[in-house]
Amino acid sequence: MWPWPRFPLPVRHHAVRDSPAEGEVPRQPPRGSRPLASCDSSGLIPDFSRTDLTCQGGSPRFMLRMKDNGEAEESILPPDYHTHTFLCKHAEGAPVDYAFHGVRRRLPALAATDHCPMPGGYDPEHRMGIDFFPEYVRLVETAREVSPIPILFGIEVDYVPEYAEEVKDWVQQQGFDLVLGSVHFLDYWAFDDPAQRYLWESADVAGVWRRYFGMIRRMVEIGLCTVVAHLDLPKKFGRRPPPRLQKEIVLPVLDVIADRGLAIEINTSGLFHPVGEIYPSPEILCWAAERNIPVTFGSDAHTPERVGSAFDLAVRLARECGLRAMTIEPSRRS
Repeated sequence: MWPWPRFPLPVRHHAVRDSPAEGEVPRQPPRGSRPLASCDSSGLIPDFSRTDLTCQGGSPRFMLRMKDNGEAEESILPPDYHTHTFLCKHAEGAPVDYAFHGVRRRLPALAATDHCPMPGGYDPEHRMGIDFFPEYVRLVETAREVSPIPILFGIEVDYVPEYAEEVKDWVQQQGFDLVLGSVHFLDYWAFDDPAQRYLWESADVAGVWRRYFGMIRRMVEIGLCTVVAHLDLPKKFGRRPPPRLQKEIVLPVLDVIADRGLAIEINTSGLFHPVGEIYPSPEILCWAAERNIPVTFGSDAHTPERVGSAFDLAVRLARECGLRAMTIEPSRRS
């Protein structure tokens, strides 16, 4: 069984080694826990009282439905169900920092969904080590205690075939509110990594898409996640097959997602990538709407300032496609 440490760990800077030295205590607060907005007197927790949003009786509800006159029933943006923290080593800020910016953007809720630890030392540069998972839990709980909006305890899980069942068993024991499922690797090729972009020059684009969506399908079939993240990620650098072939590849996977009752994510980070387009494409979102697949919204923020980025555009796109939003209620860990 994958080890689960039962001892407290010090907060660490995102660039340090995976495992802390025994008894080690940082001399100063780590960069990831430093405030990236206004703070209270401790200098660590953002002061939510300095925002101009007050929540009475819980957070407001987000709906995609429209009035007969074409106006939105509510003007609030949807929850951001995809954010990261300094623990993944390529992001900044702690959950409280993301919560603060979520409140400033008037979001009704937020999910912390850092990259899941992987066994076997798989891709250690882009995720927390298993020894730091208890610290992740603590940081999420801290955000929940001080935030006026609900904070969901989530995780983003990479589907890696050789570790899938082991990771699934571990994930099911942790009590997550939300599990995002994603594919970032084909074997050991991180096809969305700018440092490995050159490999696309010799790649069979249609073959990459077929293999990628085949992995998404298997991830859904084994029940690894509740929401499929950035569904058409291979288009990040503008590489995609012709429309007819793309439809042939994607539709069977959407059928499986619909059959399993899962949601897909509208991920706005693609607007800031070379492709300049939301994940997934409008065509895929319309196909999802035809299958009554619900959606969540995610910024994939790796800095707190990116929380809720371009959600107005994402909501407009969802409405145009006739999609319905999934709302997830946060639990309380014992």
